Amino acid sequence: MVRRHHKPTQTKLRLIPLGGLGEIGKNMMALEYGPDIVVIDAGLMFPNEELGVDLIIPDITYLLERRERVRGIAITHGHEDHIGALPYVLRQLNVPVYATKLTCGLIQVKLKEHKLTHVKLHVVNPGEPVTMGKLVVDFFRVNHSIPDAAGIAIKTPLGQVIFTGDFKMDHTPAQGLPTDLARLAQWGSQGVFLLLSDSTYVEQQGYTPSEQVVGAALERLVAEAPGRVIVATFASLISRVQQVMEAASKSGRKVAVVGRSMVDNVDMAQKLGFLRVPPGLLVPLTQVAKLPPQQALIIATGTQGEPTSTLVRIANGDHPQLRIHAGDTVILSASPIPGNETTVSATIDNLFKRGAQVYYSKIANVHVSGHGSQEEQKMMLTLARPKFFFPIHGEYRHLVLHSQLAQSLGFPKGNTFVLQNGDILELNAQGGRVVGRATAGPVYVDGLGVGDVGQVALRDRKLLAQDGIVVAIVTVDKSTGRIVGRPDIISRGFVDGEDSKALIAKSQALLIEALNHGRRLPREPGLVHAKVKSVLTQFFYDQTKRRPMIMPVAVEV
Repeated sequence: MVRRHHKPTQTKLRLIPLGGLGEIGKNMMALEYGPDIVVIDAGLMFPNEELGVDLIIPDITYLLERRERVRGIAITHGHEDHIGALPYVLRQLNVPVYATKLTCGLIQVKLKEHKLTHVKLHVVNPGEPVTMGKLVVDFFRVNHSIPDAAGIAIKTPLGQVIFTGDFKMDHTPAQGLPTDLARLAQWGSQGVFLLLSDSTYVEQQGYTPSEQVVGAALERLVAEAPGRVIVATFASLISRVQQVMEAASKSGRKVAVVGRSMVDNVDMAQKLGFLRVPPGLLVPLTQVAKLPPQQALIIATGTQGEPTSTLVRIANGDHPQLRIHAGDTVILSASPIPGNETTVSATIDNLFKRGAQVYYSKIANVHVSGHGSQEEQKMMLTLARPKFFFPIHGEYRHLVLHSQLAQSLGFPKGNTFVLQNGDILELNAQGGRVVGRATAGPVYVDGLGVGDVGQVALRDRKLLAQDGIVVAIVTVDKSTGRIVGRPDIISRGFVDGEDSKALIAKSQALLIEALNHGRRLPREPGLVHAKVKSVLTQFFYDQTKRRPMIMPVAVEV
């Protein structure tokens, strides 16, 4: 008997973006090879004010259905759009988390806030690979607007897969070392199978300025400020906090840190050695209040117009300890996240109204992006020299433009993939294609509820905000089926004043005519409600061209 030897079937590589494509934030990517799944990042997105929810996180149904195959979550850096969903994800998916030292520190602060103590959090150093099933995960150093940021290289049987994470090529970073171009070049010479690269700043030509530009601008503004200085930045932006403290020290100012997240992160960064604070520089807020204004500097949160943040409360005049005085200088050392422009502008306006001199990125070099512009993206492509290219992190136009940028360097169009959240990209040595869809819609976090606010609730909130609500209470005689008396009609946010009285009176008469027109009312409450809703919706639209939410209530007597 002759045995036939068959070559083993080649296992294909799958990439499943669960967030971060076609949007800014909510970054999460699953890489699947055979029985092993590795997840990259677990971020959140801040909603625009119209949605009326607190946060948006990725839908992890795909991972939960395969939970026994998920080997771990690797985190590129400590910004909210890459770690913010972890407390919600880890409640459902008990897997280890791997990140660099500072990123682990930021994650620990967040997990402590959510009272999560069971998480297996592992500190990894660039160049020390971690084995996850058949996959070998290696972190490499990149520059971003936060220290200790990393890209992630995953060695698969098909070849090396490289995730850049958020990156820029900063040769003079505020903290740490430059992006590890040597390792990227080494992998490129050995052969990179797939590159997934940050697309956020693809519309910008040239190079993104260095963080050193911000340091120089902060020193000048703090030194020249005639009175107290308030600097607002992200709580996770430890390198910027370091620059502010150095500027304060040089100008002879004491520093107070305000806001729970900022206080917790500063304390953590000091303990880990990422924040160097001269002795005596940091003082309590109560002590800063007693100093002459020209000797005081306050670091706070609130650059995105968050309603409960320190800066917004100061701008609105309702902070219990801080008030804006004439001569104060306020520096917003961040740019608005897309969708937050309106609330940020309102905060700046309110600060000006209260007499502050405000500096922000449009009028001063108080912030530079942490994302590489076109020339840096070209450098990444040229160093890695991947066989296949998958642009990530950005709105849809960014992904398309990044794909076109790669093609301008000679990459075949068929080897670049512009996808949307939920697309399942399957690759082998010959090529790749989308083979299906995973559940990847937004999950809304509102108060203590996670996922209990759906599209219907959001639609209702939008209707309430736009046209208000009308409650129609109809009393029905259960023996005759006819309505008793006049219906009670109550409106909120719809019409006011004398116009309201006349309109309500007409609607009451219309309901009596429609419901008591020589017939018994249908006994089924659903049919009564439908009739009331139909009559009032049409009437109010004819009279006002508005569509308030109609809530019928039928009471039997």
